[in-house]
Amino acid sequence: MEFGLTGARGERRDAMFDGARKRLHDASESSFESPSESPSRPFTRERWRAAAGLGATGLCLPEQHGGGGLGALDTALCLEALSEGCGDTGLAFAVSAHLLACCVAIRDNAGEDVLAELLPGLASGELIAANAMTEDEAGSDVSRLATTARRDGDCYVLDGVKSFASNAPMADVLVTYAVTDPTLGFLGISAFAVPRDLPGVRVGEPMAKMGLDSCPAGRVEFSGCRVPARFRLGPEGGGSTVFQGSMAWERACLPAVYLGMMEEQLRRAVEHARARRQFGRALGDFQAVSHRLVTMKQRLEGARLLLYRACWALDEQEPGAATAAALSKIAVSEAAVASSLDAIQIFGATGYLGAAGVERQLRDAVPSTIFSGTTEIQRELVARGLGL
Repeated sequence: MEFGLTGARGERRDAMFDGARKRLHDASESSFESPSESPSRPFTRERWRAAAGLGATGLCLPEQHGGGGLGALDTALCLEALSEGCGDTGLAFAVSAHLLACCVAIRDNAGEDVLAELLPGLASGELIAANAMTEDEAGSDVSRLATTARRDGDCYVLDGVKSFASNAPMADVLVTYAVTDPTLGFLGISAFAVPRDLPGVRVGEPMAKMGLDSCPAGRVEFSGCRVPARFRLGPEGGGSTVFQGSMAWERACLPAVYLGMMEEQLRRAVEHARARRQFGRALGDFQAVSHRLVTMKQRLEGARLLLYRACWALDEQEPGAATAAALSKIAVSEAAVASSLDAIQIFGATGYLGAAGVERQLRDAVPSTIFSGTTEIQRELVARGLGL
C-alpha cells in the first residue's frame, strides 16, 4: 500500500487546491474577530466558471471530449482539494452533483451523437447538469416513480414532477428517470438526458433549505415534453442500471467534498485554539479543547482512509466496491456533522453567531446524511454486503 500522493497525482491535487484558494476563497472568512452573521452564498455563474476553469467540471470525463480522463480516486482527490481550497461546500457540492450524478450517466450510456453534443459543454462548464430523480413519494425507493415516458414515434413523451433536483434552477441538461413500462418494476424504468429548453419542461424557483446555499435545488415538471429518443441513456428499461452506475461514482467520490470541508474546519479551529486566550492561557492548553481537536482529527483521517479505499475499489472494479462506498459515506457524513458541532463548541458564541462560517459548515454537513441514500440506507447496503 502506498499512502503518499506522489508524482502527477499529488501535483494535480495541489494545483486544484492552489487554484481554488486563489480564485474562489473569500479571505474575509478567515477572520474570527467579529461575530457577524455568516452570509449566505447564492450560486453565481462567475464562481461556477472559475471552478470550471480549474477543470473541476470535467474531471472524470473523456479527454477526447475535453475532460480530464481521471478515475474515481483522482476525481475524489481533486474534489476534496476544491472544497478545502475554496471553503464553499455548496459550490463544491454543486460541481460534484453535476459531474457524478449526471455527467457520468451521460458518459457511460449516451449514444455517440449525444456524447459529441453534450460532453464538451458539460466538461468545460458551459453547460450545467442536474439530476432529476427524487419525487415526493419516491425518495430512496426508486420503484415508486410516478413520472412516465410514453414512446411516440421517434420521441418519448414525459409527464411527471421531480421534487428535489440539485442544480436544477440553473441547469441546461436534466438527467431524469421515468417509467416506460409499469408492469416491469425496476426493469420498466428508463433514463434520459433532457435539454432544458425543450417545450414542456418547467423548472421551479430555488427551494428554501437548511444549507448548501450555493447549490440551488428545485422542482422540475414535465408536461407532455417530447424528448427525442436519441437522448435516452442506455436501452429502454435500463434506467435502474444507469442510476446505479452513476450512484456508484456519487457515493464513492462526492463525500470527498466533506473531507475538504473538515480539513479547512480543523485548521481554523486549531488556529483559534492557539490564538484565543482565556484565564491567562491559550484555549488549546485546556485538555477539554485539545482532546476535542484530536477527536476531530481522528474522525477526519479515519473517514479519509475509508473514502480513498472506496474509490480505489471502484477503480479496480472490486466485488465489494458498493459496500466500501456505503461504509465510507456513513463515516464521512457522521464525521462531518459531529466535527461541525465540535467546531461550534470550540468557537463558542462566535461560532454560534456565524463568524468564520462555522455555523454554516454545520448546516452544510447535515444533508450529507441524506443525499445519495440516507445513512440508514447505507447501513442496509452494508448489512446486505455482510450477507444479512
